[in-house]
Amino acid sequence: MSNKPIIVWIRRELRLADHPALATALRAGRPVIPVFVLDEAKGRPLGGASRWWLHQSLLHFSAAIREQGGQLILRRGDTIQCLGRLIEETEASALYFTRHHGPEDVVTEAALHRSLDQTLELRRFGGRLLYEPEQVLKGDGTPYKVFTPFWKACQALPEHQATLPAPERWPKGAQTLASDQLQDWQLQPASPDWAGGLRAAWQPGEAGALDALDDFLDAHASQYKTARDFPDRPGSSRLSAHLHFGEVSPRQLWHTARAAAVQQASETGIEAFLRQLIWREFSYHLLFHHPQLNSQPLRQEFASFPWRDDTQQLRRWQQGKTGYPIVDAGMRELWATGWMHNRVRMITASFLIKDLMIPWQAGEQWFWDTLVDADPANNAASWQWVAGCGTDSAPYFRIFNPSLQAKKFDPEGRYVRQWLPELRDCPDKWLQTPWLSPDGAGIDPAYPQPIVDHGTARERALRAYKEMRSRAA
Repeated sequence: MSNKPIIVWIRRELRLADHPALATALRAGRPVIPVFVLDEAKGRPLGGASRWWLHQSLLHFSAAIREQGGQLILRRGDTIQCLGRLIEETEASALYFTRHHGPEDVVTEAALHRSLDQTLELRRFGGRLLYEPEQVLKGDGTPYKVFTPFWKACQALPEHQATLPAPERWPKGAQTLASDQLQDWQLQPASPDWAGGLRAAWQPGEAGALDALDDFLDAHASQYKTARDFPDRPGSSRLSAHLHFGEVSPRQLWHTARAAAVQQASETGIEAFLRQLIWREFSYHLLFHHPQLNSQPLRQEFASFPWRDDTQQLRRWQQGKTGYPIVDAGMRELWATGWMHNRVRMITASFLIKDLMIPWQAGEQWFWDTLVDADPANNAASWQWVAGCGTDSAPYFRIFNPSLQAKKFDPEGRYVRQWLPELRDCPDKWLQTPWLSPDGAGIDPAYPQPIVDHGTARERALRAYKEMRSRAA
C-alpha cells in the first residue's frame, strides 16, 4: 500500500471536528498535509472585517493541528499553481478538498480536475452545506425559487449522517515543509488599527464556535423564535461568522440543536433556528444557480429601476448619520463590532434602498466589507430579498418605517442608547423621533436632522416602482 502523502486543501473549513475530507485522509494512515491557499487574484477580494477574522481563525486552526503533531501549510498565490507545486514537493498521491458553491469556486474546481485529475487521486467531499444543490430540486428538475417549498422539500429528505469526531492525534511521517508566515499576509489592520471592537466582541476559532453554540443552546434557544427580533436583548445565536469560516459545520449545528430540543422540550425555538440554517442553504443554492447573485437582480425588470446616485447620502448611511436613530444605531454597531442584529439589518437595508433609493448593490458591498459574517450567498440573497428583486422577496412596496420599527422592536430604547451616545439622555417619548422634540432637551445638538422625510421618500419609491412595472408590462 502506498505511503505517499495525502494533501488536504483547506478552504473555509477551519475546524478539526466533522471535517469529512480531513477525517477520510487521516483514516488512511498515510502522512496528511493540510494546506490553506490565499488566492487574492480569484473571485471577490475579502472585506476588511473578514480578513481580520480569517487571520484569527487560521491562527487557532494552525495551533490545533500543531498540538496534534501536524503542520498547517500556508501558501499565497494562484490556487492551482500552489497546489501543483506542493504536490511536486511532497510527491503526494492524493488531494482531498471540500466542495464550495460560489462561481469562482466552481471554476477553480473544474480547473483543478483538468490539471490534476490524471496525475493523482482527486476527491471532493461535502461538508459546506447540509444539502448539495443537486439534492433539492422540484419535480421537473429545476431549482426552487421560493423558500417555503424549499424548506418542506428539505424536511422530506433523509436525516443527516452523524457528525465526525475531531482526530485525537496526527499520523507520523509528515515532513516539515516551507510555509508562509501568517503575519506576512497582513490580514489585520495596522494603520489605523480599527479592530479593537472586533477583538472585544468575538472569539474566532473552533473552540470559540463551540462555546458560542453551547451558550446559545443553554441560554437563548428556547426563546429564539420571538427574541431574535429584538436587538436590545441577546436573542440571536451569533454563530454566523463561525459558520461562514467553517469553525463549526452546519451538520454539527443541526444535530446539536436537535438534541437540545429533545432535552429542553423547546421545539419552537429550535425549529426557528433550524429554519434559519435552511435559509442559508436556500441562499447557497440560489448562488449556485445564479452566479451573479451579488450584482444582478434575479427579477430582470429591476435592471431598469431608476436608482439614485447620491454619494453624500450613501456616506451618511455608512457612517450612521441619517438622523433616524434605529438606522444609525445599526450602522454604528456594524462599524464597531463587524456585526449587526438581523432585524436591524432589514431596517437599515430598507432605508438605503427605499428611503434613499440607492442601489441595493451599494449596501451589499458595504456589508461585504464590514461584516465578519460577510457570506457571498446570505449577504447577496438577503439584500435582494429586501430590495424586492430576488426570487423569494419581500414586495418592493413593503417599506419599513424606521421609527415604528424601532418602537416595536426596541421599545425601551436600550439598543439605540447603547450605540448613540448623543441620545442617551433623550426622553423616551422622542428617542426614536428626536427631530419632533419641541425643546431638544437631552439631545446632543451634534446628532443630525433626518436626511429625508420618510413619508415623502416612501411616496417617491412607490412612484418609481409603479413606473418600473409599467415599463415592464
